[in-house]
Amino acid sequence: MLSCTDFVRQSLGLHLFFARIMKEHSFFLELGFTPRDANFTQRADAFRMEFEKLLKEVIILSDGVVDPRILQSGEVITPYTLNAELVTEFYTGVDLPTDLTRAEAGLSGGVCPEVSPVLKKKVCELNEKAICLIAALIRFKEEILSNVLSCRMFTLNYPLLIEHIMREARLYLSLVQKLQRGQMIDVDREAFEQEAFWNRIMAEHAKFIRGLLDPTEEQLINIADNFGDEFDELTCKAKRAIDLTLPICHVTCESLKATLAIRDFKAQATQGLLACRIRSIIVPLLGDHVLREANHFLRLLKMVAD
Repeated sequence: MLSCTDFVRQSLGLHLFFARIMKEHSFFLELGFTPRDANFTQRADAFRMEFEKLLKEVIILSDGVVDPRILQSGEVITPYTLNAELVTEFYTGVDLPTDLTRAEAGLSGGVCPEVSPVLKKKVCELNEKAICLIAALIRFKEEILSNVLSCRMFTLNYPLLIEHIMREARLYLSLVQKLQRGQMIDVDREAFEQEAFWNRIMAEHAKFIRGLLDPTEEQLINIADNFGDEFDELTCKAKRAIDLTLPICHVTCESLKATLAIRDFKAQATQGLLACRIRSIIVPLLGDHVLREANHFLRLLKMVAD
């Protein structure tokens, strides 16, 4: 059974990573609609603001409580997040509340041997609110994808990207629901599934980057292509490990090495976007977004490898 302390710390750590990811998914969707679908733009913007409210609550509850390894991993914010938000706000005209990023930069972790009943109740209520909000966002993403695939809507976001962010939202939802049932998120026991999931995410990131680069960026395109191929292969290996035809430790070592490499590539790309050195149709916040997801995956892989 999940202890009160683990329930609070795992819940808050999960939200610190995923609530920001969901608010940015909503923002990226918002940027992709045409003027004809202004109502979808407004709905995406409303989701973005609701996840900002959720994240604000999480930040308030997390200080001195959350696992310090999560804050140190680079999955909550990176050294580039604030500037990426400021530049992206300049490009798009959409108000991105950087006060959340500044507040996250000031968070401290804690050992937290005990939690009060009041804190546990607040986190439980937060989880219920998150479950409703994530489920609604998933339905919104499903509606968009259905419209796009039936040629009832045009959006600048790839259909695969919409499927990609739906999968991430479904994972987030399933993990929050698990915690609400009193079940611990056990990374070691779920290593096979986690690796297969995040290796696929890394492969798709590489393919999206490749597709959003200017055709003249041949060197970066080739690097992204290679990462896409490598992570496709690692996804297959992780799935074979699930079927017990490959030892998971070998796959984990390969995944760790590849994820470190793509993490560095994403960090350099984000710096290049911020410095206006890369020709692309990538907003800097998207670069920082995929960098944080690589950092999240690295923390999970290191937990399994240790």
